[in-house]
Amino acid sequence: MEANPQLVEWLRERFRREIEEGTYTLVPNAIGERDEEIVFYVNRKNSAWGTTDPDWAARNRLLGADSEAITVKCVRFIDILRQHGCPHYLKIDIEGADMRCVEDLAGAKAMPTYLSIESSKISWRALLAEFRMLSGLGYTRFKVVDQCHFAKRRITDSDGNTIDYAFGRGASGPFGEDLAGRWLTRNQAIARYIPIFLAYKTMGDNTLLSKVLVKIPFFNRLLRAVSWYDTHARKG
Repeated sequence: MEANPQLVEWLRERFRREIEEGTYTLVPNAIGERDEEIVFYVNRKNSAWGTTDPDWAARNRLLGADSEAITVKCVRFIDILRQHGCPHYLKIDIEGADMRCVEDLAGAKAMPTYLSIESSKISWRALLAEFRMLSGLGYTRFKVVDQCHFAKRRITDSDGNTIDYAFGRGASGPFGEDLAGRWLTRNQAIARYIPIFLAYKTMGDNTLLSKVLVKIPFFNRLLRAVSWYDTHARKG
């Protein structure tokens, strides 16, 4: 799924062969609560920060990355599942609307074996709600994954072959059994987030300390080490 019209055209060109072969499907819409038109904020500085959430657009503006408001069509995620089927792995990272997709899974006939979301980093209550929802859907094992610092990893490709692959900055990275570390229980995963939230609160986006330290080269590098994290979940 992609709502930014410019990125839609780029993806159509980038994956032209796969689209023609039927191995790649591009849905040029945003995710919403119903089929309608919705305001989408195209970020002028970082295309990955496009969002339908005005609060996220406001946060981005405070970080020096303003947005342009356009109108796009949106669809319900459950309708995407009904049309295209249930994926083996569901990667959700749609800037403020991740849980809308997770909530729609409650009405699906089948569940992905693996899924990941970009977890909340500003609200502990929202983080706990994410874990309650995932547990209620039958996900019992979790990993908390730093999405900013991927090293070269050994992964399994679509043909079942083991290969070494170096993920670039900003990449989604590996999933499922190719993830580093052991699977955690719900409570263990929540505990893993305690030091992460402390880092967010002291040196995260738009904090007073970050505004002061960003001007000092050494501490600027330290601030860039404050990453963002995905919660990966596994059924069974």
